[in-house]
Amino acid sequence: MDIFERMRNGELILESDPEYPVLYEALLRGMRITGQLNASYHTPAETRAIISELTGQELDESTWIVPPFYSDFGQFIRFGKKVFVNSGCMFMDRGGITLEDGVFIGPNVNIITENHAEEPELRHNVYTRPILIKRNAWIGAAAVILPGVTIGENAIVAAGAVVTKDVPDNMIVGGVPARTIRPIKTSEPK
Repeated sequence: MDIFERMRNGELILESDPEYPVLYEALLRGMRITGQLNASYHTPAETRAIISELTGQELDESTWIVPPFYSDFGQFIRFGKKVFVNSGCMFMDRGGITLEDGVFIGPNVNIITENHAEEPELRHNVYTRPILIKRNAWIGAAAVILPGVTIGENAIVAAGAVVTKDVPDNMIVGGVPARTIRPIKTSEPK
């Protein structure tokens, strides 16, 4: 397995790894592309084209990302259809971030798949866990989603929440750390 596969599998990647220069170049690529995106105004179509270059995935025209948008890598983000990402978001995606159809991301949300070893002598090294945000979930402003979390279908993460554990389908969570608030209200047909 190459360094990217090992990284996606959650292996602790050491700065001394012989393949680390390849990873470093990929990180510089992500910074270059997001720098281009955030340096000036772009139409929604131009923004989608730049994000498509970053991710290597052609974004559906129903997906809307409002710059500035930040990513330290970019190649492991997957966007569904009708996804909305508001301004100021940071996606640290080395572990993989998947946003299914209809996901709604508020401003200044941080989605972070990376973490560091607890031991001081290994702390400068990185391991990852993927994040999955299921269909029609809504992540409120300035929320933080931490490595390995799955946000359930239709779930809501309240503004400012720090999500450390999976969120069930159709549930609202909030707080630091996030806890269940209640199930989602549904409209009954009249």
